Amino acid sequence: MPEADLALLTEAARDAGRIALRYWRRDPQAWDKGGDAGPVTEADLAVNDALEARLMAARPDYGWLSEESEADPARLDARRCFIIDPIDGTRAFIDGQDGFSHSLAIAQGDDIIAAVVHLPVLDLTYTAFAGGPALLNGAPIAPTDADIDGARVLTYRAVTEDANWRGALPPFRREFRSSLAWRLCLAAEGRFDAALSLRAAWEWDIAAGSLIAERAGATVSDRRGQPMRFNSPRAQVDGLVVAGARLHGQLLAELA
Repeated sequence: MPEADLALLTEAARDAGRIALRYWRRDPQAWDKGGDAGPVTEADLAVNDALEARLMAARPDYGWLSEESEADPARLDARRCFIIDPIDGTRAFIDGQDGFSHSLAIAQGDDIIAAVVHLPVLDLTYTAFAGGPALLNGAPIAPTDADIDGARVLTYRAVTEDANWRGALPPFRREFRSSLAWRLCLAAEGRFDAALSLRAAWEWDIAAGSLIAERAGATVSDRRGQPMRFNSPRAQVDGLVVAGARLHGQLLAELA
């Protein structure tokens, strides 16, 4: 049942937070993974190892997809699959910022059925399961019903380049957070009006946040308005648009 899987993910995410905090602001070893894959730290690997040991012991028949594990093609044949980012927002973690998260999800087929995004420093835990509510620390959340004029959109600077839009840049306000998983959750809870990315997104960054946003009542799609599909061979989704229904439609209409 998704509820049982969610309980497992929630406990594991909190344990991950305790492990990460042993390294946070303590000058953890860090290096670049190369190939534009970004940085990784000893904390990422410690969290990944702990999560894999705990989750796969509890669900040995599930597949495993994680940013910090070797790709295992057997996951594509599994009935269910863990999709994990041990630390999302590694650059923020290295800098000693508090906006990093642990993103844990379970896919059944190509749909996400259980999801947790946990920010240990801020004591924020977002949860959702298929057919259930989206919660933040146990309380229901919902997106805004904003219009594009003046909307607060979480995205990176390059999105505002003219080539990405049919006409002039829409009059929204751009803001940013390092953790992509958290950006989806912030749109889900209405602290911001939308999360937007025109780049291919790794599944481990967005799997959990996508279900949380959907169950909160946001409209969730890739950059072309198509449903997101997970546990794919490439492990990527073609960008993302996450917002209330009205703003979601406006953003898609304006995108080139």
